[in-house]
Amino acid sequence: MVNAPAAVRPVISAWTAVSPLGLRAADFSSGLRSGRGTGKPLDPEEWSVPFREACLVPDFHIREILGRKNTRSMDRVTGLAVTAIRHLLSGEQEGTGGGEGAQRLPGVGEHTGIALGTSTGSAQSIMDFTRDSLVGAKPFFVDPARFPNTVMNCAAGQSAIWHGLKGPNTTIAGGRAAGLLTLRYALRLQRAGRARTVLCGAVEEFTSARAWLEWHTRADDDASAVLGEGAAVWLLETADEAREHGRGGLAEVEGVEFGFAADPAAARTVLADAVTRLLDRTGTAPGDVRALADAQAPGAEGEAERGALADVLGGHRPLRVAPADAIGDTCAASAAFQIAAVLALAERGELASGSPALVTTVDRDGVVGAALLRTR
Repeated sequence: MVNAPAAVRPVISAWTAVSPLGLRAADFSSGLRSGRGTGKPLDPEEWSVPFREACLVPDFHIREILGRKNTRSMDRVTGLAVTAIRHLLSGEQEGTGGGEGAQRLPGVGEHTGIALGTSTGSAQSIMDFTRDSLVGAKPFFVDPARFPNTVMNCAAGQSAIWHGLKGPNTTIAGGRAAGLLTLRYALRLQRAGRARTVLCGAVEEFTSARAWLEWHTRADDDASAVLGEGAAVWLLETADEAREHGRGGLAEVEGVEFGFAADPAAARTVLADAVTRLLDRTGTAPGDVRALADAQAPGAEGEAERGALADVLGGHRPLRVAPADAIGDTCAASAAFQIAAVLALAERGELASGSPALVTTVDRDGVVGAALLRTR
C-alpha cells in the first residue's frame, strides 16, 4: 500500500461530519478551531439517564431533516448515518451547500461501497424491541417495521438504500477503534478490486440505553466523561479517480496498524509498538509527525494512549487535535472524528502539503490502532 505508485495510492478527497458542533463539516471545522465545548445539561423530564449532561447533535430531528417518507420507524443512529452520507454525496465540500437540489458528487456512482463502523448498532432499538416482545400480550405483538433497527448493519444498509449505492456494504463493530478498522477494510476493498470508491466512517448515538450501558461498564475513574454522538464519513478513492473528477485530495493514507492488549496494563506497550511499526513502515521519523489526533479516551485507556505516544514521540510536540474535548466521548465514532479533524486542518491549510498526521486509538476491549495520513 505504501509503495504503490502515486496514481493508485489511496487518498481521502472529501469528508463530512454530523456532530454536536453542527450538522455540517464546516460547523465541525470551525467549532474545533474555536475550542468551544458542546456539553449541555440534560432535562430529567426527557432523559432517564445517570448522566447530568451530554454532547448532542443540535436540532437533529430525523423527519425534519430527511422528510416524512420512509422515516417513521428510523432510529437515531440510522438517521445520523443517512444524513452524513447525504451531505457528503451532495458535495458540500465542493461548494454546493449540500441542499436537496445539489448535484451529486462526481464519480460516486452506484457501485460505490460503504464501510461503516459502530458499537452494537442501536442499543436502544435492540432493548426497545426486546422489551415489547416481553411486556406485550403476546411475544409477537411487536411493530415489525422496527425489527430492522435491531440488526447491527441497519445504518449501513439503509444508507445504501437511501442513496442507491450497490457496492460492497460492510458494518464493522469495533468500539473506539471502529473508524480505523473501517479505513483498513476500505483499503482492502480497493486493493482487491471490489470497489474503486468507498464511503467509510463511523456513527454513534446518544440514547438512554447507551447511557446506562456506559454507566455500568465504566470504571470509577472515567464515570465523569461526557458522552457525545454523531457521524463522520469520508470518501476514499485513488489519486487518479480524484483527479479525474476535479478533486485534488486532502490526504493520502500511508498506512494503518493494529495490535491487541490482553489486559489494560499492556495497552501502552502494544500501542507504542503499533505506532513504531507504522512509522518504520512508512519511512517516517517520530520528529517528522506534524499533527496528532488522539482519542482522549477516559480512564485507563487514555492513560495508556498518552504513555505510548510519549514513549514514541519523546519530547516532540506535534500540533494536537482532540475532538473529544469538544464533542464528548463518541465511542464508536471517535476515531472517525479524529480523522475528520485532521482533514479539517488540511482543508484550512494549517498543515503544509506532505505533512504526516498520526491518528491513534485504544479500546477498552484491548484493540489498539494507529493510522498515518499525509496531507496533499
